[in-house]
Amino acid sequence: MAADRQSVEIAWFGALCDDDYEFLGVADEDLESSWLHCSDIVRRAETNNFDNVLLPSGYSLGIDATAFSAAIATLTTEIRLLLAVRLGELVVPQLARQIATLQQISNSRLVINAISSEMPGEQLSSEARYRRTTEYLYALGELLEGRSVNLDGEFLQLHIDPPRISGQGLGCPPVYFGGLSEAARDCAAASADVYLMWPDTTAKISSIVLDLTQRAQRHQRPMNFGWRSHVIVRETEREAREAARRLLSRLDPVTGEAIRARSLDSTSTGVNRQSELRSSSDDEGYIEQNLWTGVGRARSGAGIAIVGDPDQVTAKLNELVDAGVSAFILSGYPHLKECDLFAKYVLPNIDHAPLALAHTPVALD
Repeated sequence: MAADRQSVEIAWFGALCDDDYEFLGVADEDLESSWLHCSDIVRRAETNNFDNVLLPSGYSLGIDATAFSAAIATLTTEIRLLLAVRLGELVVPQLARQIATLQQISNSRLVINAISSEMPGEQLSSEARYRRTTEYLYALGELLEGRSVNLDGEFLQLHIDPPRISGQGLGCPPVYFGGLSEAARDCAAASADVYLMWPDTTAKISSIVLDLTQRAQRHQRPMNFGWRSHVIVRETEREAREAARRLLSRLDPVTGEAIRARSLDSTSTGVNRQSELRSSSDDEGYIEQNLWTGVGRARSGAGIAIVGDPDQVTAKLNELVDAGVSAFILSGYPHLKECDLFAKYVLPNIDHAPLALAHTPVALD
């Protein structure tokens, strides 16, 4: 490891949104999202010494992330809980009270993955959604910091004192946030503590880091960067590539297209970029030696995996650290099995710890 390379945060994935398979696109009752299955994943991630775990949220898929986080907080003690919240579906004062309560239950282990979502059935332009998200995150942060909100915004009219529970000094958890469009980047620069990126070439990642750093500086805010991808690690590169081929070996193309289409983010700028990368890959789906786009054939969102032997996977992660990434959210199929493999072969070689972050107040113009 480079002498000056920073410690990074390594997170696993809770698979609450019906996203666990042995063979992509082939339903398996044993891997469906449920309290028992998903709690097993989170507890395994804690046992394996991961720093954080993403608890994803969808409307039509899987189980509710907020209810799940309250329950799993009582069965874990160390791992942080990265709760995805779909802001377009929630009332801000209620969300503030829920988050403050979850912070109390979890002993301040909650962090927030803010999703700039619509209400199910709503159709709002991307630019409007992200402007609304900036207002929501401002109001949420103020209430969680114990401050009154007096806001007559474009989308939110709110004049309210904070809930009693927010006065206990727990504050607003750090906010993780992703989105590739110009509107999303502006929202992130004003609102996020960690900007999450889906997989791309290292050169592209470096350019995004520079862009978001400059945007955040204009708001006088710091910015950290995260990478969300899948991983397939085996003792040898040959075995890892064979595992990737096996994962797709029973995928029906029509089924894969249907899985991608039913996602609420299926037309986003980020999803379109993942499709572009998949289209430019080689015959086996690789855009770089160890970046494989095959997962995106049956999944919207992050559709690329780091594939290789332990040294190759470690080297790729370190390359990204050197490009500015300080947090990784990883997953693999099936999630319990790949969690164990990554913990065995790669995690001991990475200097990792939870990010030491405090939420920086939102810059609401």
